[in-house]
Amino acid sequence: MERLWAPWRAQYIREASRVESAEPGCFLCDVLAAPRENDRSNLVVWRLPHSVVVLNRFPYNNGHLLVAPHLHRGTLGELSGDDLTAPLETVKQVIAVLDRMIRPQAYNIGLNQGKAAGAGLPGHLHWHVVPRWDGDTNFMPVLTQTKVIVESLHEFYDRFVSELSSLGGLTP
Repeated sequence: MERLWAPWRAQYIREASRVESAEPGCFLCDVLAAPRENDRSNLVVWRLPHSVVVLNRFPYNNGHLLVAPHLHRGTLGELSGDDLTAPLETVKQVIAVLDRMIRPQAYNIGLNQGKAAGAGLPGHLHWHVVPRWDGDTNFMPVLTQTKVIVESLHEFYDRFVSELSSLGGLTP
């Protein structure tokens, strides 16, 4: 069996456990409830009627997004209608935006349903959209336990929101 080692994710584990114990609740519900003027600091790049798009604070790659339904539900069986289909349509739309912006060659798109499946926030479903490029793995994580992210979260946030605005029908 081969193993994929990702030691840079240790920061996520340490910080997630601190946040969980200090602030019980759901960060997705918190950012949805926050006023829109806080969207940039909360990394909310797009609000839609049934879904929301948030930059991942602990990205695997530049452009790593989370797409979630508004409803706080932990299983697909608890969603129906637009609450189930709108997030998947949103995934499709953010891929089109990322294709224009950063031209990845592929994507990892995933939903972890339940804590045992790796869900860091098991009570609120969310899809990870991770842009990928041939050769985007390198020696940095292996030798220095460092993952290279080429752009700050807020710089990427500004570019993503600008790209949404430029597409006409898509508004942040």
